[in-house]
Amino acid sequence: MGAGSGRIVATTPTERGVDDAWQVAPLLDQVAEPVASITGDGAYDRTGVYAAVHERHPEAAVVAPPRRDALLSDTAETAPTQRHRHIQMIAETGRMRWQQTSNYNKRAGVESQMARWKGVLGEALHSHSDQTQATEVAIDVIVLNRMLDLGGPNSVRVA
Repeated sequence: MGAGSGRIVATTPTERGVDDAWQVAPLLDQVAEPVASITGDGAYDRTGVYAAVHERHPEAAVVAPPRRDALLSDTAETAPTQRHRHIQMIAETGRMRWQQTSNYNKRAGVESQMARWKGVLGEALHSHSDQTQATEVAIDVIVLNRMLDLGGPNSVRVA
């Protein structure tokens, strides 16, 4: 989902039990525009996620909270990674401050988008074959993005 627009920009249907973090690369392959950041819960704090993002969008930030018992590697002093910086900041300022500073809280927008998807279209796909499920998801995305275009709020500050 595009954090600024709220639009769904990439999808990949998976079966139950499939690890979402392994879908980062296929999702990024669908995005033509530059990506500023990828935000996910702690399940996305994986070397493979960082590598997939860096390979496709070297300047993009990966914002995923490290486990509470995460430790710095031996290279943290000489070649700190994004993950090292996350661990260091959490140790110095606390997890809540890290969430604010890293914009981790933007993740709530994605959660709202998924709740909207499930509320409008249901929690399960109706098709049985992989091809028809992919088509169903593509149509669902068009419908939800169109609904967003038509019904997005136009907020005006009143003084």
